[in-house]
Amino acid sequence: MRSIILSVAALALLGSVGTASAGCLAGAAAGGVAGHVAGHHGLLGAAAGCAVGHHMAKKKK
Repeated sequence: MRSIILSVAALALLGSVGTASAGCLAGAAAGGVAGHVAGHHGLLGAAAGCAVGHHMAKKKK
């Protein structure tokens, strides 16, 4: 239940922020899920996903 609430909150934030921040949030969401599935390292995955998402958004811009 908590993960559903967090996912909805993340999607709501995605719609209200700029491109670079949106890249961070999208990357953090994907990285958090991947890290959790890979071995219960959701926070580490979220941090790495944020960094990569932010970099890709700035590169695209």
